[in-house]
Amino acid sequence: MGRRLILWVLVAAVAAPAAAQQWPDPPPAGGQPPAQSKAKPKAKAKQAPRDDVEELTPAQIKRAQEGDPRPGKDMPQAVKRPSKSAQARQIDCRGAFARDSSHIRLAQIFGPTNVIFTDVDGPDNTKIPASVLFPKDPQRRLEMLWNNTGSRSGTQVIAINGKSNWAAPRGIKLGTPIATVEKLNGKPFKLTAFGADGSSAADWQEGALLKLQGGCKIGMRFVADPKAPQDARSQVAAAKELLSSDAGVRAVRPTVAEILIGY
Repeated sequence: MGRRLILWVLVAAVAAPAAAQQWPDPPPAGGQPPAQSKAKPKAKAKQAPRDDVEELTPAQIKRAQEGDPRPGKDMPQAVKRPSKSAQARQIDCRGAFARDSSHIRLAQIFGPTNVIFTDVDGPDNTKIPASVLFPKDPQRRLEMLWNNTGSRSGTQVIAINGKSNWAAPRGIKLGTPIATVEKLNGKPFKLTAFGADGSSAADWQEGALLKLQGGCKIGMRFVADPKAPQDARSQVAAAKELLSSDAGVRAVRPTVAEILIGY
């Protein structure tokens, strides 16, 4: 689609593994405690403390035997926890989403049955090859395009669109209000005019969203609230340059409709 091509261009324009955990040395062979001083009673040596045993007090034993006097009512219930499908998934420009990622890495992390290589919508009604995570689940769907299509490697663009609940760096996701994006950027940013497909972030104005941890860059498309006054919509459609803080922009209550993350 044409809007995606424009957004890709704008993304380009505004454009450490953890240390190994150290464990204590294992106990000496045979599990024998250190030699006791002659000044210590021999009876103590027969009851060497064990690291894997925890003694219970009489009060704890009594409570365990009696059970919880208020079963169920005040205990957290599993059904009250949000399901994994309802939780936003985070892209942080490393690991599966690092610059050097690949289709194989996606399959290793998310499972080979949850990633396919297929054609997705491109500019001007074309189709382009991409790896798609969770292709059958609109809320978990994520598209990744590669610099090297042959080997399906080298992250070029990560696309969050449709009904996906993936979150971009800084927690931005589809439906985020423009005021929230401006706050995350730390200052107002420039926008293109609101056309039929909405408006795109054109310049972060040296704000926090210009450079993200991991070296990736972010672009996004906004759409106006369809219930916004028509005169306000016409005003932002005719403007040549807009700022996210403009009164006219706020009058149409824009929200994020598509996010592109690139390198």
